[in-house]
This record gives sequence, C-alpha cells and structure tokens, in this order.
Amino acid sequence: MKAAVFDGTSPSLTIEDIPKPTPRRGEILLKVAACGVCHTDLHVLKSEVDFPVPAVLGHEVSGIVDAIGDGVENVAVGDRVVCAFIMPCGDCRHCARGKEDLCEKFFAFNRLKGTLYDGDSRLARHDGTPLAMYSMGGLAEYCVVPASDAFPVPDGVGLDEVSILGCSSFTALGAINNAQLSLGDRIAVIAAGGVGSSIVQFASAAGVSQIIAIDIDDDKLAAVQALGATHVVNSKTSDAVAEVKALTDGHGVDVAFEALGNPHTFATAMDILDDGGRAVVVGIAPAGSVGEIDLARMVRRKLEIHGSYGAKARTDMPALLRMVEGGIVAPERVITRRYTLDQADEAYQALARGEITGRAIIEMGTD
Repeated sequence: MKAAVFDGTSPSLTIEDIPKPTPRRGEILLKVAACGVCHTDLHVLKSEVDFPVPAVLGHEVSGIVDAIGDGVENVAVGDRVVCAFIMPCGDCRHCARGKEDLCEKFFAFNRLKGTLYDGDSRLARHDGTPLAMYSMGGLAEYCVVPASDAFPVPDGVGLDEVSILGCSSFTALGAINNAQLSLGDRIAVIAAGGVGSSIVQFASAAGVSQIIAIDIDDDKLAAVQALGATHVVNSKTSDAVAEVKALTDGHGVDVAFEALGNPHTFATAMDILDDGGRAVVVGIAPAGSVGEIDLARMVRRKLEIHGSYGAKARTDMPALLRMVEGGIVAPERVITRRYTLDQADEAYQALARGEITGRAIIEMGTD
C-alpha cells in the first residue's frame, strides 16, 4: 500500500510503498477513505513535538472496515466507520472512570512510543524497519485501529466529510463540554482554523447568544461568520482586547476558547474574560511553551483555566454522528480543500503557510 512517511530529516512527507498491515485481537483493518490535515501533525513535522521517526502521521480518519481481528463484535467487514484520534484502551484507571480523554495507555504507548497498546506498531517498511503510528497512522491507504475506536457512519452521511469528526470536531466538542456553556453566555474563539471553526459551529447550534471570532486572516473570519460567529475581530489590524470589550459593554466574555496554542493568544484569552470567566485552552503548543497569568487578577476576579485535549470517544463520537445525521452539524461546511494522498506533503506545506481556511482533507479514492 501507499503511505505518506515522515523520516524526521526535514518537515516533509514522502510517499512510500509499505506492506499492508494486519489487525490483531480487538483491532480492525480500515481501508481509509479520507484523513484530515491537522495542525498537530504539523507540530510533529516541524519537530515541535517529540515523536519517534520514521513515522506515519494522520489521526483524523474515516473508511471502510476491510478485516477484523479476533474478538471484534461491534463492527463487521464492509461497515463504514469513523475513528477518534484518542483511541481509548477501555481498561486503564481513567477509562474505567469515564475519562477516556485521559487514557493512560494512549499517552504512554501511542503518543510516546508510536505503538498500539501491546507495544508494537502495525506498520513497517519492506526491510522490517518499524514505522511509528501517530494515533492510527491514517495518512495511508490502510490503517489498523482498536475496534473500540470505530463508530458506524449512518447511511446518507458522506464518508469522506465525516473524517474531520475524528479530531477537529471531536476536539471542539470536548472544548464545548469542558466549558459548561449556558445559552446566555458571551464567548470568544481565538484562531479560526479547523478546531476554531468547529467550536463556532457547535456554539451556534447550541444557541449561545454572542460568538466573537478572533483571527489575523480576513478570509478565515468570513468563513466562521458564515458558520455562526456573530462578530469578528482581526487582531492583526486592531486591538483585540479593546474590540472585545467594546462588543461586550466593556465587560468581556464569559468563555474564551484559545484554539491555536500560543503564549500570545493565551494572554489574549485571559485578558478578554469578564469577572468569573473561563479560559478553555484547546490549541496544542510546541513543547516548552509557557503562558503567563496575573495571579492576583485570577484570584480576585475568580477566573478559571480549563485544559481541553479532546472529547470522550465512546460517548461523544456517536453523539457527533447523530448531530451530523440530524443536520445540526455540517462537517462539509468546514472543509475547504481536498487533496490526494500523493499530494499529502503539498497539503501540509499549505497548512504551514497558513493558507488553509477551515479544514483540508486527504482523500484516498475509496469507493
């Protein structure tokens, strides 16, 4: 099969022919339909996040079940499924108490070692060199995924489009849930990329009263305004804090979502909060990034900071699919560019240059 491989020598991907993997007990082999182009992969490509190399990235996938390992009962060969980037083991102490977004095995094995939960990768070159897997390693024609992370896609729902549910929408829903929104809240979303766009869409669907999107790109701001943002602020050409205060009667917002992962935008999120407000930090920052806060203001004004990495796969992915099926959420409205697997490096270079509005996907041509 073909796969886009990152060898660690430069921030780029090379298409290689590698052996088709085989699922083990409790796993499925997925014929990939589409894989989202995510900023987190870009952090790995730019060596801003430590990860073993050589590797196959791609963690936002949908496809058709091609084979199943022993003990798999929740899906069958031929099923159309979508997968979440956090692949819950189901039996660690966090999964057991319903906190799958903190799955110990996912972080210890996959994010640190690039393997599945028996300590082995399912991918290798023809000479036997192991290829680390970032989540399931979805930038390939086939990938192996724990069956606990495969969710049937309803009939009539586009298979390629729902790939972005696995990270962009999944991360956004986790942020919305962690924010504990009320309908009367005023919110701001800082950075109108793939995750920020989905946060805007979900908040609009929930009926939040005021949604202020902040970015430095007018095209991205126009796109999120079409998704439900009530106001937009270009922080490159204006003072974002002053603009937000002006839009909120001088008070600030109840919730600020920071969706970039940058000390400057984190500071903006804190500065635009009203008394008792919550900053939900969603963006993945390069390793070692540090954000500063005014401790006295945080205490006196009762400000809160919530970290939010993702949602809970086994409860939230089915909920996302129901929302898509019901027309409440439309992932196809967030997708603005489509590439082939052979164009994977081109897609990530465009992402690095800030040229992608919303989300791009890599389509494999799966029927």
